[in-house]
Amino acid sequence: MNFYFEAAKVLDKLDSKKGSIKSIIATVAEKDRRRTAALVIETLKYKPVLNEVIDAAKLLKEERKITSRNLALLLIHDLLLANGIQAGDGPVKQGILRHKTRLHSEFTRIKIKRGAKTNAELAQTDDSRAAQIPRYVRVNRNCWTTEKAVETFASRGYELADPLSSYKAFAKDEHIPDLLAFHPQVQFAEDALYKEGKIILQDKASCFPAHVLAPPADEGCHVIDATAAPGNKTSHLSALMGNKGRLYAFERDRKRFSTLKMMLAKARCKNVEAVNADFLTTSPTDERYSKVTHILLDPSCSGSGIVNRMDHLLESDTQEDEGQDRLAKLAAFQLMMIRHAMKFPSVKRIVYSTCSIHAIENERVVRQALETPEATDGHFALAPLADVLPTWRRRGLVEEMNSPDDAQSLVRCSPDGDATNGFFVCLFVTKHDGGGGAAAVKQKRRIDDETTDTTRKKRSKHRRKEASGAGESS
Repeated sequence: MNFYFEAAKVLDKLDSKKGSIKSIIATVAEKDRRRTAALVIETLKYKPVLNEVIDAAKLLKEERKITSRNLALLLIHDLLLANGIQAGDGPVKQGILRHKTRLHSEFTRIKIKRGAKTNAELAQTDDSRAAQIPRYVRVNRNCWTTEKAVETFASRGYELADPLSSYKAFAKDEHIPDLLAFHPQVQFAEDALYKEGKIILQDKASCFPAHVLAPPADEGCHVIDATAAPGNKTSHLSALMGNKGRLYAFERDRKRFSTLKMMLAKARCKNVEAVNADFLTTSPTDERYSKVTHILLDPSCSGSGIVNRMDHLLESDTQEDEGQDRLAKLAAFQLMMIRHAMKFPSVKRIVYSTCSIHAIENERVVRQALETPEATDGHFALAPLADVLPTWRRRGLVEEMNSPDDAQSLVRCSPDGDATNGFFVCLFVTKHDGGGGAAAVKQKRRIDDETTDTTRKKRSKHRRKEASGAGESS
């Protein structure tokens, strides 16, 4: 029964809007993760029907020991739609089984009422937009090359063509090197290439942040991934760095940190130092991070742009459903992350990204960030269009920025027309000629001010001497 209790906790967190299905499932123990994900998703598909069955049967009123509706949903799902409740006898299971006949009767009544010939017809279907988003596979350059990967898939009978045209068609992505696109229904979770870490299952838009940050493959390169778990973006950064330099991957949650370490080991990321800490509590003056020049920020967000992992079943896709208060709190946290990143003494490039479609988390956060003391002190500005996926057609919302050029510096992805999930990316760069970040700029200003004061004093002293000399001459 413990498995059902843990799955009920996942549903509780989803109800409390504490994350997406994927992020919350990632905190489940590895041994139960796949089974939990399957049960949670299948239960969500039938949730409206199962709730109606529970209410019609008056289950929670008559069985006082069943105090969790989410637990009841999971158990009744398995009773009515699977192979029965997979748990030993206990008071909760017995409470459900006492109403077995009535539950089946109510379920049949609903089925007839809705004119459904099969159980599947009662389920909420996938978001229709998901069918237009390919299955993206990133070739892990830490293990092999894209050329070898293409040869391998060709040997399996795949052909280079439109990935939506056939189950055996795949294509090289035009924007992200090492990214391949397959038919949406092709699965790789059990593929040996995936298990060996040679391929990473990562949506195209999710590859944009690391690509835009573009850390060099240099032994002297130091990078921070501020919110690293589960590790897809971290492994992408590692590959772009050629497994050289130093990449600090922060994750504050202990369970997600374990997931991160396993992912990095599988992806053979040798240049990564995983840090089980909150990036916001890390001092920018810590000597370990004094050489960090690149920072990737992908903080918690509403996840409103995600359409292919069934989060639409949570009935919170619209801004109204999510609530302005929650979005405002997320935006405040996101801004805090950017401001903290700008304080690191040597930082030159900061990528900020979300999987949100809401301006309050995207353009407005960026606009506010540019007006902060940290941005002013560090001479931070938005990178020009030429440095931020210039061939990508969908850019930021002009009406939300101070200028059209600022909007052009931003990248937006839409699930409605870009064959990706909804996403947002921007790149902050420092305009300081010395290449340093906020601390370096402040230091230079102090030196400049001291030089100016010294020069001013010298000039003043010189004038007094001149005046004194003139008085003596007269």
